[in-house]
Amino acid sequence: MGTFRTADGRTLSYRREGEGPVLVCHPGGPGFSARYFGDLAGLGAVFTLVMLNPRGTEGSDRPSDPRAYETADYVADLDELRAHLGLERMLLLGHSHGGVVAAAYAAAHPDRVERLVLASTLARFAAEQEAVMEAAMDAKAAEPWYADARAALEDEQAGRFETDAELGELAIREFPFYFARYGDAEQAYLETLRGEVPVADALLLFNDEVFNTFDLRPDLPAISTPTLVITGEDDFITGPVCAADFALVPGQRTVVLPGCGHFIFVEARDRFREEVTAFLAD
Repeated sequence: MGTFRTADGRTLSYRREGEGPVLVCHPGGPGFSARYFGDLAGLGAVFTLVMLNPRGTEGSDRPSDPRAYETADYVADLDELRAHLGLERMLLLGHSHGGVVAAAYAAAHPDRVERLVLASTLARFAAEQEAVMEAAMDAKAAEPWYADARAALEDEQAGRFETDAELGELAIREFPFYFARYGDAEQAYLETLRGEVPVADALLLFNDEVFNTFDLRPDLPAISTPTLVITGEDDFITGPVCAADFALVPGQRTVVLPGCGHFIFVEARDRFREEVTAFLAD
């Protein structure tokens, strides 16, 4: 575990793994650490993975302001990590909400990103995305876990939790929706995430004020770095309908992985590793 101090005196931590060119990785949530990346589909065999634990997670200090979890706050922390690593330009990967941060960063600082990977992410959430999400959940109605996962998701989105631990339990219960198929391997993966202490303040702010209002589309044409957009065909929340918005990034390439949900580095481990490695080495 590496750490550094930010300009305002907070400690941020990151996990470093592998050998090769540095690939900075930002996880999602918001409010979750890099723990769920695991070994990120084995990309450490080719790259030095620097997986940031965002503010408030896994050894990274919480800001004094409980509202300091805006996209711009995460972008600022990401730039401080880049400076700490001594990188003028970085290879950058963001997954889920981390992709929102990575896209916003690349739009604000196009000269500081060498190549960009936007994995299972979105530029906005509007009616068309919500319709796809609802249809995908309805398609799972016969699954034995459906009722409990649906209740947990509704409680999470409505902010019906008071502590970080309660949010962590809701997340584990709702996560079956995030897979194309929820089988033994997927259940085993979720067991590795038990004990994660997410940041409730971060997700509350996002759900209450950001989720249905943010829109990165006006900023996307400012991204001048080569960009890979990669998502799962069966991702119920950031699938192809969300990936389509990133067509506004000049010269981007989109890859849709068949039979795959939100955790593409788990469900399509080999294909994800091959696509990302080929893109970053191109």
